[in-house]
Amino acid sequence: MAGGAETDVPARVWAALHDFVTSEDRKRALRAALDLGPAKVEVLIRLERGPMTLREIARAHGVDPPAATVGVDMLEARGLVQRAPNPDDNRSKLVHLTDAGRDAARRARQIQDEPPAALIALERDDLARLDDILGRLRAGRPDPAA
Repeated sequence: MAGGAETDVPARVWAALHDFVTSEDRKRALRAALDLGPAKVEVLIRLERGPMTLREIARAHGVDPPAATVGVDMLEARGLVQRAPNPDDNRSKLVHLTDAGRDAARRARQIQDEPPAALIALERDDLARLDDILGRLRAGRPDPAA
């Protein structure tokens, strides 16, 4: 019986982590600050790395090209992106961020990167332990002795 309870611990921890992260979802904050949904925000953030064709945007976001076109049309109407001729392929256009688009992408990253209040409120030692554990999990070394 004790073995069964012990094997439930990883499932409980995983469920708690999942619940915590999903309860701290930033979609509402992004919508309030930028009036954009998460997919459009991700397009802006991806375009910070450089211009992309509509086909590249579609592929990167797992949508078909017409859906990417609709999304880019909306971002362009808001003045966040602009299309320009593609010097490597005159059949396509490159989508670039405008200054307003760069500002929106920067603000979106700030919102997404801001730690939740509950995490900030943790005691310094608890936060250090959590940082250590998560670092080991990311590195594939759950054992502190490893």
